[in-house]
Amino acid sequence: MNRPLIITDCDEVLLHMVVPFRDWLDETHNVHFDMHDRGFAEALRHKDSGQVVERELVWGLLVAFFDTEMHRQTPIAGAVAALGRLAQVADIVVLTNIGERHHQLRVEQLAAFGLDFPVQWNHGPKGEPLAAIVAAHDASVALFIDDLAEHHTSVARHAPDVWRLHMVGEPEIAITVPAAPHAHARIDNWAAAERWIMEKLATGPAPIETSYIDGALS
Repeated sequence: MNRPLIITDCDEVLLHMVVPFRDWLDETHNVHFDMHDRGFAEALRHKDSGQVVERELVWGLLVAFFDTEMHRQTPIAGAVAALGRLAQVADIVVLTNIGERHHQLRVEQLAAFGLDFPVQWNHGPKGEPLAAIVAAHDASVALFIDDLAEHHTSVARHAPDVWRLHMVGEPEIAITVPAAPHAHARIDNWAAAERWIMEKLATGPAPIETSYIDGALS
């Protein structure tokens, strides 16, 4: 067995994303991004007409943001210092749904903030790629951090003995996001999260709940 392993998301866990994305849309595309009252499909609206931005255009805007605007992203409060301390006791891998196109940009972006960790890009659910990372590291205990509930469900299915921390590090949206039902805890600040992470790494693998046996979730 090797050292403990932490696998963490990036956007809204390590770096702010929705607020700089919102500000860029407002400044350059005359688009209002309502982060509170609607699902993402209806959150972007043309300011002049109030009409929902077409789904195809939304994807294009996201790609354009990561093409040229990643410099707008800044660290979530406490993230850099916490990961620096956690790296003394655990290996850290960033598993991010940014895509291959922006993978190297993300590596360089995180390194510029002192977050010089391996970065694996991904599309879709994170359970299977996470399970592969855990197997490759042969970690004594593993812990996953993400802001999206669906990824905790996926990890619970494919790697049920991995601890799962639901963190929404952006205060402007945290209060509107319900706790992920398949995470072990919901903590939105790094001071408290670091304490919880250290405790779980010392505990050993997460207990496997009966609802996860054979990949079934209740």
